[in-house]
Amino acid sequence: MNGFQQSAVDVSGSRDVAEVAVTVVEIDGGWTPYLSLEDSFKLDDVRDALRAGDVRRGGKLAARVYRLTPLQKRANPSNGRA
Repeated sequence: MNGFQQSAVDVSGSRDVAEVAVTVVEIDGGWTPYLSLEDSFKLDDVRDALRAGDVRRGGKLAARVYRLTPLQKRANPSNGRA
């Protein structure tokens, strides 16, 4: 099967997650499916932006950006309470 398929990849950077549109390439034989070099760089750029806290720059490259909000605090290991 030779072809291209549109897909979305989630990229995480601390509390922010981005949905990035990429093209998945599938060809007969070899290592498939794979991403183009351009899409790979785009994923790296979005991840770097989110890790640096630059949501605006990440949002320009991504289809959507989400901020994750914890629903429950972690237990404090010293006293076992939340």
